[in-house]
Amino acid sequence: MTSVHTVVLVHASVLPGAALAAIRTADAVYAGSDETAAVFGVLRAPKLERLLEGSVVLLSASRSEPAAAALIAAGATVIEAPSSPLDEAAAVMDRLRSPGGCPWDAVQTHESLRQYLVEETYELLDAIEDGDRAALREELGDVLLQVLFHSRVAAEHAEEPFSIDDVAQDLVTKLVGRHPHVFADADRIHSAEHQELKWEELKQAEKQRLSIVDGVALGQPAVALAGKLGQRTGRAGVPLDLFPSGTGTAAQLFRLAATARRAGTDPEGELRALAKRFALDVRAAEAAARAAGVEPTTLEAAGWRKFWPTDPL
Repeated sequence: MTSVHTVVLVHASVLPGAALAAIRTADAVYAGSDETAAVFGVLRAPKLERLLEGSVVLLSASRSEPAAAALIAAGATVIEAPSSPLDEAAAVMDRLRSPGGCPWDAVQTHESLRQYLVEETYELLDAIEDGDRAALREELGDVLLQVLFHSRVAAEHAEEPFSIDDVAQDLVTKLVGRHPHVFADADRIHSAEHQELKWEELKQAEKQRLSIVDGVALGQPAVALAGKLGQRTGRAGVPLDLFPSGTGTAAQLFRLAATARRAGTDPEGELRALAKRFALDVRAAEAAARAAGVEPTTLEAAGWRKFWPTDPL
């Protein structure tokens, strides 16, 4: 078997996520003289003769450290923490999950992080709907953190690991493949509507889907789900009269949401916006009542109508 040597350049005891695969498959992992072996739970690098035996990973702070220099001279692969802001964000995540990092971050799993992904996504939606640019920038960062966090957790999986670089590469492959009119010689597409149709065709072929509803996220909010099903089935020619029938609340809501999405309206977004405006009206009525010396908790129907804003927000 061919021996593979890898030098991992660590900074402030941060272990790059890209190094995990090499560490997992190495015969031995050592620390150079410029790193504290105990921090990583490994041994100090031995003399050169032994260092070159088998597949070895050396953790070092510098290329010039004697053991690192010797391995590099012998053709070792060098893995180094990157330096762009986006790469630095991944490096911070690596630090948090590395030995000596954050105890809370170290014990998180995909399952335990689910609630935070949902919360951050809704906070991002609020920032978009409020038109708050500062909040939008912050919340995009919080969603990015979730992507980095899940990717780092995935990189540590014993059987099926993948890293943030793998996630990014898959995304690049998908984007290029879904835009053959941009990156290849396919016919030009001149409208967003035509593009959406082509995307569905490409996804159907790419994922070998057996149903037009394959790939619809069933865990999304109910109004959004009904809308998506209405849109997807509309593209396939399913008529409106096949929508769930009946006078029950669920059937009526489904038909409204699905029909609205087919007509080009986002029912989830529209309903959220209306609900938020209603909440603002409630706050305005409460404020008006307090200004008149009335405690809002004592209001009945007539009182609410009296203090309800005449020009609803």
